[in-house]
Amino acid sequence: MNAPLILDADAVRAACSPVDAVEAITAALVSGLDPAADLPRHAVPVRAGQFLLMPSEGSRSGAHVGIKVATVAPGNPARGLPRIQASYLLFDADSLNLVAVLDGTALTTLRTPAVSVAAVRPRLLAASGPLRLAVFGAGPQAHGHVATLAAALTPHRSLATVTHLVRDTRVQPADGADVVALNSPQADDVVRAADVIVCATSARTPLFDADLVLDTAVVIAVGSHEPDAREVPAALCARATVVVEDVATALREAGDVCLALHEGTLQTQELVPMRDVVTGHTSPASDRPLLFKSVGMSWQDLVTAEAVLSRAG
Repeated sequence: MNAPLILDADAVRAACSPVDAVEAITAALVSGLDPAADLPRHAVPVRAGQFLLMPSEGSRSGAHVGIKVATVAPGNPARGLPRIQASYLLFDADSLNLVAVLDGTALTTLRTPAVSVAAVRPRLLAASGPLRLAVFGAGPQAHGHVATLAAALTPHRSLATVTHLVRDTRVQPADGADVVALNSPQADDVVRAADVIVCATSARTPLFDADLVLDTAVVIAVGSHEPDAREVPAALCARATVVVEDVATALREAGDVCLALHEGTLQTQELVPMRDVVTGHTSPASDRPLLFKSVGMSWQDLVTAEAVLSRAG
């Protein structure tokens, strides 16, 4: 038995670029991967938070199975530690021999924006001109979405402006973008002008007023995976084409969707699976907002882990 390949965070980032990850997610869906067939994840409560166990055998190649073990510790930011940490175990699909161990936090930071961009790229590439980007949050996922959007849209479109909306304006984003205080009048102006809005926070209530969003805007919400937490208002779901990774998963875990359904501003049959958008089976209307709500699914980690492994060393 060969020792597994160990890939730390730097090795994961070096092996697979944001564009590589977007292409891997896109290729998997185009080649027939069905997110609805993915194995469900399991949340296991522990004293300091919870374990998230995310197994999958749905990949493009069929050569591997894998599981991500993530921890969610709400008290960690006060300790100067990440709220979410993870490790990824990749196995041979036939022998179940352990092939590689990847830094799961870096893998998540890579795959989440790759999934978002794969879902909305057809809409963004259907138009031209520079984009004004508003980003709620200034953490790893906020920066990951900025970097992935910039890389995956080049050379067709560029980012004209990037503005982070944060509670504490003393936070300086690593990308050097502008910072605006959340809930300030200036924040409303930023949202009102934005072509793309990214929500990557731990908020449990809406971050902005739906009336501020342009009819042509794209909104990406990735911050929550709980049925009672949301970052966008129900009124936006009523206005927008709502795209989700998988309908059944969204009905279990996507608070932005679940709460809008409960309040009657959205109907289940209106939800659009991202596979239909990526493959071109569905083309969302260009004159209403496009909302992509992601909760993160196990197949995405496996597809991205295979892309990392194929390029490592």
